[in-house]
Amino acid sequence: MQFDDDADLDTSEVQDVRGSRIPGGKATIGGGIGALIALVLGLLFGVGPEQLGLSSGDSEPQASASTVSEVQQACLKGRDANAREDCRMVAVVNSAQDFWRQEFTRRGGQYSPARTVFFANRVGTACGTATSAVGPFYCPADRKVYLDLGFFEELRTKFGASGGPFAQAYVVAHEYGHHIQNLTGTLARAQDGRQGADSNAVRVELQADCYAGVWAHHATQTPDEKGRTLITRLTDEDIQDGLSAAAAVGDDRIQEKFQGRVMPEAWTHGSAEQRQRWFYQGYRTGDMAQCNTFR
Repeated sequence: MQFDDDADLDTSEVQDVRGSRIPGGKATIGGGIGALIALVLGLLFGVGPEQLGLSSGDSEPQASASTVSEVQQACLKGRDANAREDCRMVAVVNSAQDFWRQEFTRRGGQYSPARTVFFANRVGTACGTATSAVGPFYCPADRKVYLDLGFFEELRTKFGASGGPFAQAYVVAHEYGHHIQNLTGTLARAQDGRQGADSNAVRVELQADCYAGVWAHHATQTPDEKGRTLITRLTDEDIQDGLSAAAAVGDDRIQEKFQGRVMPEAWTHGSAEQRQRWFYQGYRTGDMAQCNTFR
């Protein structure tokens, strides 16, 4: 995965609260084995923490001047995205939002942007207070994506994904898939409280995987507002890294690894095979109309 060295990055689409004290709300999930159990049962690549009762409180994250300044100063150009992980995530956010903005316009709609919040350990959101244990998530109440960058190392070491820059990009693109669902009205279908292989919760997650693939299909042809394409290269190896990440967070893989048995009746995100298949469906077709997981 390669970025145009001279392309501009837009850090206004990212809020960095790493190192900030988050007031209000009491997070109920801790680290260690508790974190692993939360990941088995929880929000991995999902939506707001309140939906599983993992948190309380509604405070907004407040960034300190030092953390905001660091990202704004460090993440200026595509070359910075090629060199730094946090800048790479800024670039992926920029690319994803450029694509969806243009796609909504092409379809006669209007895209409303979503900021991504970088946090460490714990964060306050309009959906409640969450810890890193719940994994990356999207909060529909404030239309923000929340991401602890430390998750990417866990994705490789604890969950067995191959890793790589595009595996990280897949995670971010999946969360923006949830934002698209929020804008189009399909995200609410997951709020019926049901679990299981045929539940709406699983269908929503698989559709977000498909939308991530749709973005990937177009990523190297999507210009920014200045007409410059931020992502210049995606290889077959990159796509395989994305597929590896999708499989690693399949419900069956996680249950087998951390519980020792597979329970389809408790699925909330879909199997490894399903997650790979729907991501590839989006990547192969490049058409969000081919992402109807509710048929």
